[in-house]
Amino acid sequence: MKKTTVKRLYRSETNRKIAGVCGGIGEHLEVDPTIVRLIAVVLAFVTGIIPFLVGYLVAWWIVPTAAEVNG
Repeated sequence: MKKTTVKRLYRSETNRKIAGVCGGIGEHLEVDPTIVRLIAVVLAFVTGIIPFLVGYLVAWWIVPTAAEVNG
């Protein structure tokens, strides 16, 4: 049986505008973080600013940077 490894999600330490959440998602999905940021802005307007802001703040709080995990 083949053992699969899980690719961890981290906030970006180099490609960040606010907290590195969108940069980290872009790095994780191997897409340009600018595209992730544009999608995030569209989602913010579609869902409402407050729910998106709460979700972003929760992601900022929960998702670690690689330096926090690896020491």
